[in-house]
Amino acid sequence: MQIEGKKILILGGFGLVGSAICHELMKFSPSELIISSLRQNEAETAVEELQNEYKNTTTKFVARWGNIFARTQWKDENWHDVVADPKNRRDYIADIFLELDETLLKRMFLYELITEFKPDIVIDCINTATGIAYLDIYSTTAKALVQMQEGNPDIDVMEKIIASTYIPQLIRHIQILQKALLDSKTQMYFKVGTAGTGGMGFNIPYTHSEERPSRVLMSKTAVAGAQTLLLYIMARTPNGPLVKEIKPTAAIAWKKIAYGEIKRGGRPIELVDQPYESALEVGGDLVFDDFTNIIDKNDFFRAVFVDTGENGTFSRAEFETITSLGQMEIVTPEEIATYLVHEIRAGNTGRDVIAALDASTLGPTYRGGLLRSSAIEKLRKIESETNSESIAFELLGPPRLSKLLFEANLIKKITGSMHNFLTTPSEEIALKAEELIKNNDLLRSQMLSIGLVILLSDGKKYLRGKEVKIPVHKAIKSLPLTSENIDKWCNEGWIDLRPTNFNYWKTKIKEIIQQAESCPNDDTSSRFTYTKDYWDNFETFNEGKIVGWIFEYEDKGWRFKR
Repeated sequence: MQIEGKKILILGGFGLVGSAICHELMKFSPSELIISSLRQNEAETAVEELQNEYKNTTTKFVARWGNIFARTQWKDENWHDVVADPKNRRDYIADIFLELDETLLKRMFLYELITEFKPDIVIDCINTATGIAYLDIYSTTAKALVQMQEGNPDIDVMEKIIASTYIPQLIRHIQILQKALLDSKTQMYFKVGTAGTGGMGFNIPYTHSEERPSRVLMSKTAVAGAQTLLLYIMARTPNGPLVKEIKPTAAIAWKKIAYGEIKRGGRPIELVDQPYESALEVGGDLVFDDFTNIIDKNDFFRAVFVDTGENGTFSRAEFETITSLGQMEIVTPEEIATYLVHEIRAGNTGRDVIAALDASTLGPTYRGGLLRSSAIEKLRKIESETNSESIAFELLGPPRLSKLLFEANLIKKITGSMHNFLTTPSEEIALKAEELIKNNDLLRSQMLSIGLVILLSDGKKYLRGKEVKIPVHKAIKSLPLTSENIDKWCNEGWIDLRPTNFNYWKTKIKEIIQQAESCPNDDTSSRFTYTKDYWDNFETFNEGKIVGWIFEYEDKGWRFKR
């Protein structure tokens, strides 16, 4: 797509790769670059540097800052302090695990950031895997295990474990991202991802603990892989933005070479010492918080370093080691930026991992489609031979699928065809459907046994089994049976015998017929799918075909990649 005149949001725009991408984009005159970073000074410094370098440009530079994984109210706070507060921690757990509604969505900084600017393109250079996986659930769990063995579990520690779980955090992040992109009508989302190991395997010698490979490091890789698959699914979602990802598999370097203070976690490393004559005897226990005879030097660690941005600061010797042949080696941020911008402009670099997955995954096949017909024919034959019906088991989900299939089956039993259904009053169908439920013990038992609830025709009584699929049973033991809740649950998975529901079905059937009749009778090409022939000239009521159409046209659940 064209970059000229486009508004582009760069998440992590102060970082090594983000900075290189900004310079590459400036070759094509975007209308606006929004530089987002974690800290205010980073975002403002990035904007100031761009303004100084491109004095004569018409491109507008804007700085934004904050933690995109947090609520707007927490975006500038130290995350450890946020999680340390019990109320904030429980609110954060709710943000991750509870249903994503509009209230939750609009209090998240990532959603606010994207919808404020409504960018044409979002380029994400944040190392999401590091941000999520380095919360280190392992050390927190180890502490909890000790407490449980001592019979004194600490609820704060348990909550911190829940708040540190990787996949729910990642899923919620992607959900918020996708909703923000859709609401902003963003045309492209481009991720600069990671492999987590600099392209190396399980034999990577750089660990974050005594074990090799480090579980924390492997967690980073697992989150990075999960994110790529979620983006792959996002790319297969119709009417959304184009989705691409470049995944560097080498050490990315460098941003700066200098002499100065060495920082860890954004803070200078303080120098300490223990005089030679104060050496400790080997024996007894190593006490971690024993600082006897340890002296503060009241100074900071200073040395020559190479700054590789978000990948860390390394000494000359460390840098020489990790980039040597056969180790992580090296790729420059400018190369990543060149590939990324070329891909945005519809170039084919061969570096987009989403396109690579599309090209290498196995989709539907001709043989599968050919054999599908014989499988359905065989299923119908056995149904006839056993005098039974195979409607829904609720093993696949969602409950809405089972609900629609059983409702369609009731309509078929009562009216026999689309035409007859439309000419039969909904009140009459509702009463006959309830009579069927009342007298057909097997049908009723099958519905209730798989977790469906049956709302009777008056809307005042319902039938249920031991399991209830909708509403989803969580920690709450009960929910009020309000009219609003009942309508919501009927849409999601209750079998609804009220006349109003059969009016809804008539609306859908009318749309099907109208669509089929709009196909020219003399057009025998492959252009149209849902023709009158497909629907048996409306003289049948096929549950699977009709619900498949509803999922495509009402629920927008159709695939456009094969």
